[in-house]
Amino acid sequence: MPSSIDYRSTSAHPAQRVYTTMVDKDILEKRLVQMGGPGAALLEYEPQGEGVKFTLRHGIDQDDLPPMVTKLIPGDVVIKRTETWSASAQGGYDGVGRVAIAGTPATAKATMRMADIDGGSELVVNIVVTVKVPIVGAKVEEAVGEQIKRLLEAETGFTIEQIQG
Repeated sequence: MPSSIDYRSTSAHPAQRVYTTMVDKDILEKRLVQMGGPGAALLEYEPQGEGVKFTLRHGIDQDDLPPMVTKLIPGDVVIKRTETWSASAQGGYDGVGRVAIAGTPATAKATMRMADIDGGSELVVNIVVTVKVPIVGAKVEEAVGEQIKRLLEAETGFTIEQIQG
């Protein structure tokens, strides 16, 4: 059964500023160098009107994975992540994301929303992680979900640092 994870962060900056920084090609490449792991790369970047679609490759060193995961996945983990963002009719930005982990029965799908709120902006992400492994799948989903939350926290912090210069 898939596991659902929610992530929320707020910023004192307007949604447009956070969004344009978060999806800027140069900043995405800089972020990957700093926190993308082994083999990290920006594989695709395609502006689409007021939106954008991009695909990233992340790597996670086996030493950084929980033991439960390393039993199922030998070696480093390669993650392919695609995000598509567009301006929403209500103001702000909506996005969808898909994550595949090479050589595993693990996937994740996300819905994302960046919008202005009183005093700044808010990013809300809902992630559904699916690991099709009998008996231990739910535990692996939980572990993967926690890794995704940590990554989102780090990426959000990086984006805010870029805005503040």
